[in-house]
Amino acid sequence: MLTLTDSEIEKQYFMKDAIKDTLALFNKLEQEQIIVEHRTVIEMPNTHNAMLYMPCLDLKEKLGTIKVISIFPDNPKVNLSTTQGKILITELETGQHKAIIDASYLTRLRTGALSGIATDYLSRKDSRVLGVIGTGGMAFEQVLGILEVRNIEHIYLFNRTFKKAQLFKEKLQDFGINVEISVTQDVQEVVQQSDIINCATRSNEAVFNAKDLKEGTHINGVGSYQPSMREIDINAIKKSSKIVFDDIGGAQTEAGEFIQAEKEGHFSFGSTYGDLQQLVLHKINGREDETETTIYKSVGAAHFDLAVGIGVFKKLFS
Repeated sequence: MLTLTDSEIEKQYFMKDAIKDTLALFNKLEQEQIIVEHRTVIEMPNTHNAMLYMPCLDLKEKLGTIKVISIFPDNPKVNLSTTQGKILITELETGQHKAIIDASYLTRLRTGALSGIATDYLSRKDSRVLGVIGTGGMAFEQVLGILEVRNIEHIYLFNRTFKKAQLFKEKLQDFGINVEISVTQDVQEVVQQSDIINCATRSNEAVFNAKDLKEGTHINGVGSYQPSMREIDINAIKKSSKIVFDDIGGAQTEAGEFIQAEKEGHFSFGSTYGDLQQLVLHKINGREDETETTIYKSVGAAHFDLAVGIGVFKKLFS
């Protein structure tokens, strides 16, 4: 059986690959070539730790995947990644297990690719300023996804721990990202300056005030993955003209701020504008007005992991 580590994958499979393979996935979904089961999430009592099990089949490629991933937010204290995972790839003609590949980098990469795709459809074409709220494990690839689709000239960084935001700036610069980068302790400044805002936190309350949003802002939310979590201000949800999810079913059970907004009567999953597949296949419109506020919310789904898992497998072993 073949194996691939995160470091091996990072050297050969990039954001542009993840975006390409994810876009191809939406056509397969439309053609009913993908079979996906609901993911199983097991939360560990009295912690933010969780185990996720995510199976999926690609009938066109005749390959199946199951991702097993752990989310342990305190791991950086012991020099381990917050998210750790493996993807098992199975050939569907004989049932042979062909490869086990690390999934931590791919999870971050596909999440960033999805935000990049959503941003391409929902943000203003002339967006030049990116605000990043939360510089933890998921944030770096989120930035890469936006840079792939927009000509960003200035990035504002905010993290509750200022030092982490400074280290994040250094990581971006070491990667070769040559734009102006400002680290601030004032989240209001980030929001007031930004055309696009990336939220990637584990907060249980909103991380910004909707009153500070510029006209025509697009917001990506990838951090809150449990019903108790909040990061997007409910007032931003109320004022948004288009809210798009990666997976509406998953969001109904996991996207805390939207669950809360529905309970309070400010939002309804039943009247959601649409999902990313509909957006990419032009079944719903992207941005139509330079002044509208738009939101993309990601919770993840097995078919997105299948897209990048098979993408890596084919690129490296075909």
